[in-house]
Amino acid sequence: MNKNRQIKEAKVAEIKEKLEKSQSIVLADYQGLTVEEDTTLRKTLREAGVEYKVYKNNLVALAAKELGVEGLDAYLEGPVSIAFGYEDATAPARVLHTFAKDHKKLELKAGMVEGTLYNKAEIEQIATIPSKEVLIAKLLGSFKAPLSNVAYLLNAIKEKKESESAE
Repeated sequence: MNKNRQIKEAKVAEIKEKLEKSQSIVLADYQGLTVEEDTTLRKTLREAGVEYKVYKNNLVALAAKELGVEGLDAYLEGPVSIAFGYEDATAPARVLHTFAKDHKKLELKAGMVEGTLYNKAEIEQIATIPSKEVLIAKLLGSFKAPLSNVAYLLNAIKEKKESESAE
């Protein structure tokens, strides 16, 4: 077997592993970004726990086919980067979407969240979902508000009874 084929098979295996262990992926067209913009994007993605890679489209299509992922190859045209989200399923879409607002050269193409393929519009909707931590904080805040109101009410009743008994 020639060396080039071995390298390609290793890359396909690497892509398959990343696809299997990621909660979500987002495909983006990055053509036209400057080196400085790309460096900033990569840093932002890293800070969000997202891995960002550029692979040959035919290798990604082959890895997807071997995993039984349907429809992904339709979005693998032209220069495509892939953001892999391992911890937070919305992080790749959120970070890329936010970055694309200020950098028009970056364009989301599609994505996959927990095995379901989404087009550009659907991925942009997913990008608006807050992170898991923010959602938990909102949930806890919604639990806290009624309990705080009950505590204020009970305290007010107690103070009223104390003032009535003091008179």
